[in-house]
Amino acid sequence: MRLPNLLTRPDGRHPGAPAAAVWHRDNRVGLALILASVATTLVVGFLGPSVVTLTLGDRTSLLPPYYLPTKWLPEPDELAVSVAVLLGIAVGALGVWICLRAMADGWRPHHRRLFGLGAVMSTATIMVPPLTSADILMYAGYGRLQVLGRNPYDITPAEIFRSQYDPVLALTEEPWRDTPSVYGPITSWTQWFSNVLGGENMHDVVFWLQVFCLVPFLLTCAGVVWLAHGDPKLQSRAALLSICNPLLIWAVVASGHNEAQSVMFAVLGLMLMRKSPFGAGIGIGLAGCAKLSIGLYGLAMLWAYRREPKKALLLCLGALVPIGLAYGVWQPTALLQVLRNTTYVSAGGWASPVYGLLTQVLHIPPPRSTALLNVVALVMLVVVAWMLSRVLPWRAAPGLRPGTDPMSDPITVALRTALLLSVGWLVTSIYTLSWYDLIAWVPLAVIGATQLDRLFLWRGALLSMAFVPGRAVEMGPALDFLAARMRDTASPVVQWGVLVMIVLWWRRMWLLPRRELKKLGVPVQPPRESLLVTPATPTSASSASSASSATERP
Repeated sequence: MRLPNLLTRPDGRHPGAPAAAVWHRDNRVGLALILASVATTLVVGFLGPSVVTLTLGDRTSLLPPYYLPTKWLPEPDELAVSVAVLLGIAVGALGVWICLRAMADGWRPHHRRLFGLGAVMSTATIMVPPLTSADILMYAGYGRLQVLGRNPYDITPAEIFRSQYDPVLALTEEPWRDTPSVYGPITSWTQWFSNVLGGENMHDVVFWLQVFCLVPFLLTCAGVVWLAHGDPKLQSRAALLSICNPLLIWAVVASGHNEAQSVMFAVLGLMLMRKSPFGAGIGIGLAGCAKLSIGLYGLAMLWAYRREPKKALLLCLGALVPIGLAYGVWQPTALLQVLRNTTYVSAGGWASPVYGLLTQVLHIPPPRSTALLNVVALVMLVVVAWMLSRVLPWRAAPGLRPGTDPMSDPITVALRTALLLSVGWLVTSIYTLSWYDLIAWVPLAVIGATQLDRLFLWRGALLSMAFVPGRAVEMGPALDFLAARMRDTASPVVQWGVLVMIVLWWRRMWLLPRRELKKLGVPVQPPRESLLVTPATPTSASSASSASSATERP
């Protein structure tokens, strides 16, 4: 695919003509860096098993993932492949940032071409083995337990392979071998079905698990672009920040995580909110059956219907159907297991150094220190969500009928509320990982440019880099030092920086203006502007789109 074909300039110049912008606002540079980021993943994966690329056992079929024969070549140098991946992640984040700046300067890529590029990059990514995270091997292990007739919520893979050999369970890795499944019933079903398709070969099972990561990711991103329908500029932004976002391709697809399975159903629920509250409830209920944390979207959707009790009731009834069947009938033990994430503290997050201070310096035992951190995190979530509610702009979701107040539109309210809740949870949770950010990128892509664009780019990049390599494997002193400093220093500093920047944003955009109004004797709650959507003419639509992009420059 020729890169210039993706460029469409508003000034009438030939797509291949040199850009007048400086490099950090040049869309060609941004796209090249995005491609380079994904290409780095493909090259490192194709080199075969290493400290960052998973070992999948024998290949007995022609199915992907593909990699160089391990019998012919030595294992790639651990430091070289790790540094390459780190650079690839950083380059990808930089590329998206440059593309956002180019959009703010008037770059108008066609959203279908961006989506096509992202789909190709994502599909190519599952042609090589998963990288850095061994979670997908655990998915295979939990599915294998089900094939053997065992319940993955009651028994661990280690309990089986330590007493008898199993070709799939033997290839699972620490640190989760002794942990029962924490995933929802729908996710467990995909793990079982992947084992049915892959048989007793870990390589083939992993491929089908990769497919169950890729397809929901593609459908999720398609739904995000659909939510922006009617606004070509916003659709381009939606495609860039979802399907064409190398941070998401890395965290969700390359690392083989199942986050998109729940978000896919949640996006479906959002799409149905204007026409069918019950259907929207079915969507968010199915999402909760894949992963319970998506319940934040459910709260946002319920808030959108808060002034319409009948619709709120239909939403709840719709959600209750799949959740009741999945957790009440099919897997009643799953609900208890999925709640266990509240007892973990992830490395690389804001809470990691605080947890070390509490346990190692103040000698507070882990159960008490974790409970204390959870209380602090909950308070911080409320505060951050409230701050964001003061500064996030009100922008009507596309497709709203003329003459309608966006504040009464369920999709507009749900998207905005989902963004402030998901961001509040992600930046304050004591257990936060880069692939969790998908739930924030979905509404962020549709709402329009804000300060959160830049914050989540660098937050996601550093969280991803903190887990390179993200496996419990032996490594040399140089790589061990590099990985440890990324995990215990660089990433926590950035996560704290994100919290500080949100507070400063709130202070600049809300607190200080209110103080000035008080000094001038002006009421602190000025009259509400009319937010009614008016019929768009070509001129007004163009002006509105430009205003939306200029509200917050990346």
